[in-house]
Amino acid sequence: MILLFDVGNTNISIGISEGNRIVDSFRLNTEVTKTADEYYIAMKSLIDMSQIHAVAISSVVPRITEKLKDISLRLLKLEPLIVGPGVKTGINVKTDNPKEVGADLICGAVAVEDEITSSLVIDLGTAIKYIYVKNKTILGVIITPGVSISIKALVGNTALLPDIDIEVPKKVLGTNTITCMQSGVTYGVAAQVDGLIDRIKAETKDSFQVILTGGLSQTIAPLCNHPLTRDPDLVLKGLLKIYHRNQPISK
Repeated sequence: MILLFDVGNTNISIGISEGNRIVDSFRLNTEVTKTADEYYIAMKSLIDMSQIHAVAISSVVPRITEKLKDISLRLLKLEPLIVGPGVKTGINVKTDNPKEVGADLICGAVAVEDEITSSLVIDLGTAIKYIYVKNKTILGVIITPGVSISIKALVGNTALLPDIDIEVPKKVLGTNTITCMQSGVTYGVAAQVDGLIDRIKAETKDSFQVILTGGLSQTIAPLCNHPLTRDPDLVLKGLLKIYHRNQPISK
């Protein structure tokens, strides 16, 4: 089995793959203070580590990357594939500074590379990323603050607003402080998604498919007006493709 890691600023998505198929996935909180051994113990409660024969990592948190690399080398005796310079992805990046494009964006684009139509991948994580992919090429990206960041900004910069759970209120117009804030960070993000889809379509003159992924996609997807699909394992699927793309060809 192949052990896959998609490391974000809030969560670590973990995938287990057999061949070209992800058979299970889990989430752990991203905690930079945790040691490699503590992460390994947490993983052992979820995964039979003796069955792992390969490791692939996509990460935007360097301190966690080092811990996962340590787990792979020291505890699993495996050299991990880490998405970065020198790794074959099969995706072209037409941006001003291609090296700045994060590993998670690359993996999301690789996951949709074989689609007949162009795609807009919307990753609802700590930051919200909109990745426009056409003909195996990333042609543009939008990055906005995610729901958790928005809540922290509200609570941290106001004297009276409380911290809240991310839940969808029954009505858009709230009638108390908590539902007002919940409406803003759920219906507000859904409105942002719908609005940016319209603007990207107007700019590209393209009828692309829209795929939502990320930790909050399950919450936000039902609130959007545009037709879309949801794939919570999209980045892991792209990472798995990249792993296979970098294996030696057997003779």
